[in-house]
Amino acid sequence: VFRHGLASQYEAIFRWSMMRMALEQAGPAGRRLRRTTAAATLDPSEKGSINYYLGLAVTKLFAEMTLGTPWLLHLDVFRPQLNPVLRGRSRPDLVGQLPNGDWVAFECKGRLTPPDLRSKQRAKQQAQRLISVNGQRPRLAVGAFAYFRNDVLRFYWEDPEPKVLPNPISFECTPSAWKYYYDPVLALLRSRPDALNSMRKSEHLAEIEEADVKIGIHPEILRALESDSSMPPKIWNPSRPSHEGESGIHYHSDGIAVVAGPTWSERFKDGEQNGDT
Repeated sequence: VFRHGLASQYEAIFRWSMMRMALEQAGPAGRRLRRTTAAATLDPSEKGSINYYLGLAVTKLFAEMTLGTPWLLHLDVFRPQLNPVLRGRSRPDLVGQLPNGDWVAFECKGRLTPPDLRSKQRAKQQAQRLISVNGQRPRLAVGAFAYFRNDVLRFYWEDPEPKVLPNPISFECTPSAWKYYYDPVLALLRSRPDALNSMRKSEHLAEIEEADVKIGIHPEILRALESDSSMPPKIWNPSRPSHEGESGIHYHSDGIAVVAGPTWSERFKDGEQNGDT
């Protein structure tokens, strides 16, 4: 999702760390994600950046868990095909594909406060500008907002009624385009060649010490990505059991496994931000 799948491994680690600093789930029985004190004291430009990536990340989770759409790409991936119509900023952020082949478009917003009516209307209009992917009208054109109310993270989305808008966008998406979705994870794994080699043969996770996580791609998808054969969603059923084989590794519906280390359960200390601890 981040930066249309072309982020370096260090950019990815930095963004994970920033969002980790921004949210917390307080208490063992806590059910809601809340903004941390550290996030509330950032300067406006830093808050704007974090909110933007929160909007993308929360929309990604929503698309996977609620709509069964694990594969999303930033529309800028297709900029070489769309240069004549991508003048200006009125366009959706993300485009995704359901397992049945239908397409969805998302305009993602991240805000500190609840969106007003005008903001919702603008987000809906941006999502609706995408009228065709491979000659097929998107099944959904969603305006989405991740925002805070009383420091609690909330999410709003709406799929508006179709309407004709000026300067509509359409493009062709080839199956090979989905390699961009996996590029950030592959960039991390290529920096751990021994782990990547083991992953080609069987289910395996690579340890990313900088972020205190373990990451893996299911061997079936990894082999397809490296051989330039058919790409997901053609070869992977997101509704398949999340535990593959006897490894016990939990793969998400896109075939990627992410296991958080013990520090992710610890409360963030504000002093760490300033280098005090």
